[in-house]
Amino acid sequence: TIAVLAAGYSARLGQPKALATVNGSSLLGRTLAVLRPFAASARILVIVPPRCGRLRRVAGADAAEFVLNPRRVDGLSTSVRCAILRARYSAAVLLLPVDLARLTSRDVERLVACWRGRRRAVVARCVDGNAATPLILPHALYQSALRISGDQGLREWGRRLPRSRVTLLPLPSAAA
Repeated sequence: TIAVLAAGYSARLGQPKALATVNGSSLLGRTLAVLRPFAASARILVIVPPRCGRLRRVAGADAAEFVLNPRRVDGLSTSVRCAILRARYSAAVLLLPVDLARLTSRDVERLVACWRGRRRAVVARCVDGNAATPLILPHALYQSALRISGDQGLREWGRRLPRSRVTLLPLPSAAA
């Protein structure tokens, strides 16, 4: 399962990040285009806030399932938990923020290929030696990850994992 995290408030931006336009495309539209090659083999979820009609219009006919996050006021962790709960029967869930404007399909392929070689490990983008999104969370760690809270997502949780359970990849395109 691939989960696009698009329910945030975007207080500093002043509009939903998913609707922000970069090079003529909304971030949500661009993200779904990056994921289009995976639609045949993966379930694609878009975690959105209530009353997300504009986001649905932007997504158009893409093969994505919209999942409402009514508790987004409680932070990013609520979107992560929504994604994990919807992916409960999947071998893993790829958590992907909607605001990675330079991410490519090839980057996603690299993450997935690495995970296939280490199916019980978290495979994540490396930021300052730590795991960051996008990341692939294996099913074996779902219950542990469901305990996160607040607005930190999986950052602190990932730091507590043994290094043997985490594989980090450089993804320069995700840094922008």
